[in-house]
Amino acid sequence: MPSYSSSLICLFLLMTEFFHSCTTNDRKREIEELLNSFAGQPGSWRHCLYFLSNSRNEYVMMYSLTVFENLVNKMWVGVASEDKAELRSCLPKLLLSQHALLPFFIRNKLCKVIVDIGRQDWPMFYHDFFSNTLQLVQSPSLAPLGLVLLKMTSEELVCPREDLSVARKEELKKLLLDQIPTVLNLLTGILETVWDKHSVTATTPPPSPTSRDDCCINCCHLLCSVGVLAGDSTPMLLEAESGALCLLALECLAHLFSWIPLSSSITPALLASIFHFARFGCQQPIKTKPLPTSNGDSAPGSFLANGGSGGGGHGRTGQMVGHAERAKLGVMAMNCINELMCKNCVPVDFEEFLLRMFQQTFYLLQRLTNTHSHTNTHTIKNRLQDLDESYVEKFTDFLRLFVSVHLRRIESNAQFPLVEFLALLFKYTFNQPSQEGYLSCLEICSIFLDYLTTKIRSRLADSDSVVNRYKDALVLLLREVLNRIQFRLNQSQLEELDDETLDDDQQTEWQRYLRQSLEVVARVMELLPSQTFSVLFPVLQEDLDIYLGLQQFIVRSGPSELNITAEADCRKLHCALRDLSSLLQAVGRLAEFFTGDVFTTRFNDALAIVQRLVEVSCYGSQICLYDVEMAVPSVLKPDLIDVHAQSLAALQAYSHWLAQFCGEVQRQQDQTQFMDLITSSMAATTPLINAKVPEKLLLSACHLLVSMATTVRPVFLVSLPAVQNIFNLITENHNHRLPQEAQVLVCRALSNMLLLPWPSLPEAEQQWPNRSANHARLLSSLTHQYRLLPRPPIKLLNYFQKAVIQQTLCVLKDLVDSISGEATKSRQICYNSLQESVQVTLALFPHFIQQPDVTDEMLSFFLTLFQALRVQMGVAFTEQIIQTFLSMFTRDQLAVSILQEGSSGSKVVQKFLKILQVVVQEPGQTFKPLLPSILSLCLDQVYPIVAERSCPDVKAEMFELLFQILHQNWRFFFKSSVLSSVQRTGAEELMENQAQFIAAMQAFGQSFLQPDIHIFKQNLSYLEVLNTKHKLYHRKLFRNTMLFHFLNVLLQVLLHKSHDLLQDDITLALYNMAAVDFQAFYSSFLPEFLNGCQGLDPHQRTTLARNFRPERDLPSFSQGVYRIVNDLRFYRLCNGSLPPGTLKL
Repeated sequence: MPSYSSSLICLFLLMTEFFHSCTTNDRKREIEELLNSFAGQPGSWRHCLYFLSNSRNEYVMMYSLTVFENLVNKMWVGVASEDKAELRSCLPKLLLSQHALLPFFIRNKLCKVIVDIGRQDWPMFYHDFFSNTLQLVQSPSLAPLGLVLLKMTSEELVCPREDLSVARKEELKKLLLDQIPTVLNLLTGILETVWDKHSVTATTPPPSPTSRDDCCINCCHLLCSVGVLAGDSTPMLLEAESGALCLLALECLAHLFSWIPLSSSITPALLASIFHFARFGCQQPIKTKPLPTSNGDSAPGSFLANGGSGGGGHGRTGQMVGHAERAKLGVMAMNCINELMCKNCVPVDFEEFLLRMFQQTFYLLQRLTNTHSHTNTHTIKNRLQDLDESYVEKFTDFLRLFVSVHLRRIESNAQFPLVEFLALLFKYTFNQPSQEGYLSCLEICSIFLDYLTTKIRSRLADSDSVVNRYKDALVLLLREVLNRIQFRLNQSQLEELDDETLDDDQQTEWQRYLRQSLEVVARVMELLPSQTFSVLFPVLQEDLDIYLGLQQFIVRSGPSELNITAEADCRKLHCALRDLSSLLQAVGRLAEFFTGDVFTTRFNDALAIVQRLVEVSCYGSQICLYDVEMAVPSVLKPDLIDVHAQSLAALQAYSHWLAQFCGEVQRQQDQTQFMDLITSSMAATTPLINAKVPEKLLLSACHLLVSMATTVRPVFLVSLPAVQNIFNLITENHNHRLPQEAQVLVCRALSNMLLLPWPSLPEAEQQWPNRSANHARLLSSLTHQYRLLPRPPIKLLNYFQKAVIQQTLCVLKDLVDSISGEATKSRQICYNSLQESVQVTLALFPHFIQQPDVTDEMLSFFLTLFQALRVQMGVAFTEQIIQTFLSMFTRDQLAVSILQEGSSGSKVVQKFLKILQVVVQEPGQTFKPLLPSILSLCLDQVYPIVAERSCPDVKAEMFELLFQILHQNWRFFFKSSVLSSVQRTGAEELMENQAQFIAAMQAFGQSFLQPDIHIFKQNLSYLEVLNTKHKLYHRKLFRNTMLFHFLNVLLQVLLHKSHDLLQDDITLALYNMAAVDFQAFYSSFLPEFLNGCQGLDPHQRTTLARNFRPERDLPSFSQGVYRIVNDLRFYRLCNGSLPPGTLKL
């Protein structure tokens, strides 16, 4: 090797060239290969040690440290012991001598290398590693460096890595746990020292109770007992150096708290120190006004908000921490608190400690929401807006953890003022400066309401007393939530919410905001029904009066016109309409609280609501506001359409209440009131079922019609003139179709009126013959054009013919699907009406096999038929359909379709496989003759095409078909008699179709060698089900010829970390396979598996086998799997890092 100095010059030149903008990629690759080659040479680390000591070039230093990192993490086993000792000595000395001069990222990288050495050698060969770190922490000048090392030690020695064996990981964790009391004491000392040195206690006494909120009075004495209030009336001066030290200490604590258990080592003194710094996040930015005091110090508020210097002497002349740095301390302190709060497993003796935490956080919540602060005249919202956004997020996270994890522990403790806490939580919620923050807090309120509801259900005897305790707080919450969704109170904020872009849940930002708010209203309604209505209805009525009064402003001379033109009036109307729309949704959301057991007790309230909704819906349909000319139509017209649509949707929400009302009136023989409601509802609905009506309104009307026909089912519905008009519209007016979605919904409603049994009526009064004839006429009319299509069709379908096929089949598929769960009579009538259309479709199918979009529609229809009406179709016709499909889907046709990934052709194959899944699941012997053909299609035609290709959608359906064949037709393969199964004799298992069974298992096994994680998970679960239901792993054929291969494949998958997300599922499957014969697994499979593993020596194989203890319970077995996989990787890494020719003992 060249000399150190010449090597340094060469390295500097190479690194400069590498990062120069003119260097080509090819040259960069050459330099990279050269550097890697140098790093791999024995002794190269000595050059790097020289480079680090003698160069200030960041590229050179980073390269040198990368060489060290690679040496320690990948080659340490092969490094000579004297070289290791030299490195353990030189690198810490280098760090101590140069840490102040190094850039922070270089310093941190050097610290990381030293910690990595400690991870390998402490305490056996590097006995002073941890003690040296603790000494640094205790040194005033080197404490920051010590804290960096301490945090890295926590990160690197506790978090699992591949380059350590399981035994070493466990040893390190135990060693660190033994040091935790000492570490926490040191960190507590740092925080306390800084706080005591810099805190400034005001000479004025704390404010009197009269200057605080009422809730503060109740717990003031409690908080003083933990020493929080003292000296808090003024902000604290903090030098930048002390602030940085405390930030590092808090970062250490946060990481330690993430893994250490709750114990007495976490002392009240430590907790108090953390909360001292958590208060920094509550402080507002302060304007600097140097006011020298008599002793030369600056006045308490005289530090600069941007971190500049404060005034006077006594050690406070250095740079002071500004607002942003103080906020960072507050954020990190809250991070520490939240790490403790995350722990759900709380020892009994630690609950008092938790109470102390909550008391101190209660105080912080008071600070954030105090409206009488003498230091700040801002509103609460402005004050929260001035705080660091991360601090507010962390505090919200704390509140969520408190309510969701620990509330049950604290609620019954008389020392914690829970009602006052809720009042503060709600105040904090409704003063959030951002909508995201508000929704996060609203979620916390929902969690509390769920908790309260669950508690009341479990304590029905004293439920009233529980509710009364929180009544005022809940009413406050309800009022505020309703206020926050009203445009007349919050127009500027609500207009900012996006109401156009859909998120992953298919809702806009506004819809998400409204839905979350209405869920809170619904939860309060469940607890306080009468109070909820007393709050909601006055607000609703106010907006309803405006809406219902619009009729007087409509001018009918010529085109109808809304005579409201003033800008202020239009704005007021816009807000009222938006609010009415929201409140109608709220009324609809509450519908569930009037049905079931409370139907009778809340009947009058519900009747009043429904009557009001019917009135509003009729009003909208009569005056047709969507057709009226108006000022600012781009704003007001959508508002009017939305109100009308929401009134129909709210009425639809009460369909279950109407169904219960229908049952009641039939028993009472007085249907006048009920008939009036239904008649008026239909009068409001049917005029809107017209292609000229705005689509949003049209669909709302269609959905209401469907609910009336499907859920309410009044006997007289079909005879109403308004409904008869809809029958005529659909059956006679073929040239003016509704939009497709509306057409489907209306046809479903009309079909269900004729097919679904009327509730509370005996079979003799159902009028089935008449209804069956009417249904046949309805479907005959709907399919008229479809049934007239030429067979065979002309070669090139025109647009009209293709539209007829797709539109008709879409309607028919929906009709069948809607009655799939109904009684046999309904399904029989439906199939009788459909029969001719089904025959037409089957006749047309072969002619469209090359047109995947049409074939897809046909197969969707047949799939729905098979799922809902296969019994009514009969065996012969079903077999005819399947044989037609099997003959059409040749291997060539399948290949063409499947290879068009994501296309209509691929979807066609998926639908076909789904149909076969339905067929093979049919119980009994009906379709058993088809099994050989289906198996052949699956294994001989589909599988060879998809085996080595991605095709995830087709693969998923094919494997499900294979699974259903095996699961539902087990005796097709295994002929074991019931008697032999019960006696569990050693008789030979009787098998048929063995070749197909083996091929199916091979297909499953092959899927575990491929990267698709979804197929892997699906197929693994299928094997587990087959084992649970049919003892697959215990079958002789599987046990003798397949078990080893499956075990081997699953263990190899764990070794290669290719499917780590499924680690638990794979381990469970391994356990169930091993459980077939644990003795054979440990004595036969395991040694054979280890012998086949490359990169191990005999001693390592023996050690791995010995460490996998022959346990037979799942937790112990899982630990064994984790250990053998981890240690096998570790041994391979070690062996790969040894120099060639190394003697292994």
